[in-house]
Formats: sequence, C-alpha cells, structure tokens
Amino acid sequence: MNGDWLLRGRDGRLSVYLPSGEAVLCRAERGPGGPWEATPRKVGGEQKLRPGPAIGQGVDGYAHLVSWRPTKPGESGLVHSTHFRPRLAALDWAPIGHPDKTGDRTGAPAVTVDGQGRAHVFVRNKGGGVSMVAQKEKGGWDPWRDLKGSDVQEDLAAVTGESGCVELYAALPGGILYWRQQEPGAQPALEEALETPVRPGTLRALPTSAEHTTVFYTDDSGDLCAWRPGSKPVTLLPSAGPGPVSAVRCELDGHDCTLLAQRSASGRVAFAAYPTEQESAGAWWTESGPQLPADAEVSLATDEDGRVVAATVSPSSGQLLLTRRKDEPGLALEAWREV
Repeated sequence: MNGDWLLRGRDGRLSVYLPSGEAVLCRAERGPGGPWEATPRKVGGEQKLRPGPAIGQGVDGYAHLVSWRPTKPGESGLVHSTHFRPRLAALDWAPIGHPDKTGDRTGAPAVTVDGQGRAHVFVRNKGGGVSMVAQKEKGGWDPWRDLKGSDVQEDLAAVTGESGCVELYAALPGGILYWRQQEPGAQPALEEALETPVRPGTLRALPTSAEHTTVFYTDDSGDLCAWRPGSKPVTLLPSAGPGPVSAVRCELDGHDCTLLAQRSASGRVAFAAYPTEQESAGAWWTESGPQLPADAEVSLATDEDGRVVAATVSPSSGQLLLTRRKDEPGLALEAWREV
C-alpha cells in the first residue's frame, strides 16, 4: 500500500488494509483495544485490481482507497472507494478515469484527503509528470489536471498539512519535487525542486506543525534524511533497512515526538524517536520483536488513548503482528502478538 495501512477509525477501532492478489482486504478490531475479526473482508466489491493500491485518511476518520483496475486488454483505469467505519462494508469501487484519458497503468497512485474531506488522487502520467483528480465538494469529481513536472519516478508521497491544504512530494533522478495548494480547493502548484540523491521507493511524508510537512527519504549513501520545503535537508541517521519508513507524531513523556519505524536489515522492526522538527536532537534505532520475512512491512498509528500501535504484515505468509506502547515512561512496547 502507498500510505499508512494501519488506521484508527472515527469509532476508535483499529483496522489494517492489505493487498491480496487482485483485491484489497480489511481486518478490524471488534471494539477499541479488543479482539480482532478472525477473517478479513474484501474492500469495494468484486472488481479485479492491479497491484499497488494507495490509501489516505481524512480528519473525519474515513479511509479513501485508490487502485488501478484492468479495463480491456492493454488498458487500465483508476477506481476509488470510501470506507466510513472499520466494521462496515466499504463503498463499491467507482471509476475515476485515467490521467491520459486512456492507456495502461502509468505509476503507483497516491491519495490524501483535504480538510473538507475531499480525496485528492495523484499519479504519474505518460509524459513523466504528475496528474491529479479531486472530489468535488458536493459529490462527483473535477476534471483531471496536469501538474507538470518531468522524469518523475513511480512513487509519490501525498499529505495534507494541518491547514487542510494538500501537498505532494515526488522523487526524480537526483531530486524531489514539491507541490502545495495555496488554499483549499486550489490546484496544487509546483513550489520547489530540491537537488538531492534519493533512492526510489523511500518517500514518506508527515504533517509536523501548523506550518510544515516533513518528507523522509533515503539518500544514495543509505542515510535517512528529513526535508521541509524552504529549508535544507537534514541527515537524521543511517536507514535501518530498505524501503520507506513509517512515521507518526505522538506524545512521549509529555513531549511532541516523531516516531519512525522500519524493517531493519536484521529482519526485526527498528524504532527511532526524536522531538518533532528537532532533527538536530539526534535519533537512534532500537530493534524490537521477532525476525520477519523479507517482504514484511510496518505501519504506525495511535489508538483512541493516544498510545502508539505498530503492526507488521508479510504478504507472502499473511501473518499480522501487533504491539502497543506500555503505560510507562519511554518507548517500552508490549510483547508482539499475532492477530
């Protein structure tokens, strides 16, 4: 999934969204902090999906999912589904078109939700730039918009700032492009281009203050870096392993902190925390849990009590593991358990 796949719904229940073959599955807690459903449910009906779905969540707690689906030989189109409650069925997949009107899959989509609850979907187009389509305030979708750019790599990181405005980060050879809405509903404008060596597939963005979002990425040397537009990127620490980090803001011992998690090279989950937007304070990895399969992914969230929750899933085995922060100082975690 492109985006955080461990989410807390507006009813306080946690849920996970997992690609499985030609579908996306959802599995949820029966009640906040309680046991989980034994069997996952299929999201959005029976349409067959292409690999690489995306997920985003609005301040209303609703989950928005986007995926490619095959339409006819050699062609695909994007579809969207909204999930209002973890234990209710999601809306059926609805077509939202193609950035080039017709054609095959052009790249992995990204989705974020603005302060008014409108989904914004981004995807690379056949020209190598980025196109966007957004929900209208009173239903339906606006026309596709070309946001320009060139040589954009497949992975995009879409995020909504605390202002409710939508932002987008895209990697390209030797740099990152950054778009931002000036006001809700406006077309995001390309505001900055950062020259930096960035490994494909490692972008992850997070709102970190009223004024800023922060994007995390791994550079060519293997260091994990943080960048806020308008400033220079900062090297945070060596990455624990390949792939993007998962990131969440949380309160640790009374401090606003950013917590990062990544599957480490040793196969375990590595955690690192630091005061939000104070990368100069330093951070270091601490490993936790059992050794995981090579395809295992990790995601972070907070539960209805504000406690950090971490989940890992292995697509090959389907094994889902979960841990929560203990009610004690520091970042002590409960024993990992299989859900």
